[in-house]
Amino acid sequence: MGLFSFTQEIAIDLGTANTIIMVDDKVVVDEPSVVAVSYADNKMVAVGRKAQQMIGKGGTQIRTIRPLRDGVIADFYACEMMIRGMIKMIPKQPRLFTPNLRMVVCIPSGSTEVEIRAVRDSSEHAGGRDVFMIYEPMAAAIGMGIDVESPDGCMVVDIGGGTTEIAVISLGGIVTNKSIKIAGDDFNADIVEYMGRMHNIRIDEPTAERIKIAVGSALPELDDPLDDFMVIGPNKVTALPMQVPISYQEVAHCLEKSISKIENAVLQALESTPSELYADIVQHGIWLTGGGALLHGLAKRLTDKITIPFHVADDPLHAVARGTAVALKNTNNFGFLIR
Repeated sequence: MGLFSFTQEIAIDLGTANTIIMVDDKVVVDEPSVVAVSYADNKMVAVGRKAQQMIGKGGTQIRTIRPLRDGVIADFYACEMMIRGMIKMIPKQPRLFTPNLRMVVCIPSGSTEVEIRAVRDSSEHAGGRDVFMIYEPMAAAIGMGIDVESPDGCMVVDIGGGTTEIAVISLGGIVTNKSIKIAGDDFNADIVEYMGRMHNIRIDEPTAERIKIAVGSALPELDDPLDDFMVIGPNKVTALPMQVPISYQEVAHCLEKSISKIENAVLQALESTPSELYADIVQHGIWLTGGGALLHGLAKRLTDKITIPFHVADDPLHAVARGTAVALKNTNNFGFLIR
């Protein structure tokens, strides 16, 4: 984009856990969806990773907010501040004046009209002049290189931070759609509860996230076993410091209920899938994307349970953002974009 460019085009994957911004097919911002705000004047102090590092440490001076919960905006003002802050993180290019922002933002497939309007309003208040929206499973499929306008059916399971989006896509539309509020945040909550109940150790959400990444497993037996992860924290009763090793088998046990709910949601989506598209899905398999797709053994567990092959997308964390970036270039051609 040159000195006289009137418009800057950005693709935003506005996620419960992370927000990713792409410009010119490059990831330019990949930050946690967190904003830190001063109690005194309600002004933004930090955004993204810097704000995440302040969680639980601000005392009476600073509060940290996660503006999105369960895939939707829970705090409108904080969300607007976060989007503004992250847009400012985009590397600056030399221009004679501030360009108009043209955005494509992805949203959960189960979004209501009110939730869609909230995303649009937040994006416009953050500087977006021309705002389009795309459903997350559609963006994920495009990001994986699937031809979404083909008559062949494909199924995408996008396990994000706040929601798991399950969709069957054909002819540029979502034919069957299931959105459940069980995802990465629930895995973290399960781990926090388990560590307190079984090991009497108090941990917070960032520690649970590290446990999930290191030894998170959907199966109690893995072909490549994972080393135990050492957790440090206070004893719930005495507040004395503790060191507790946790194994992937324990994590698989504590995530069992949440993963079972995702399995049931996939089965329900398959039940309501037209038979012709069902045959395509059996032939091509089901695609897993989103951060939850990185859980060790998840694809194998789902394949064994549902008897349809499950494939993990290449770079599942960025598949939705990549698809959103493709949609940005095709706003005139993709009839499924929402204005």
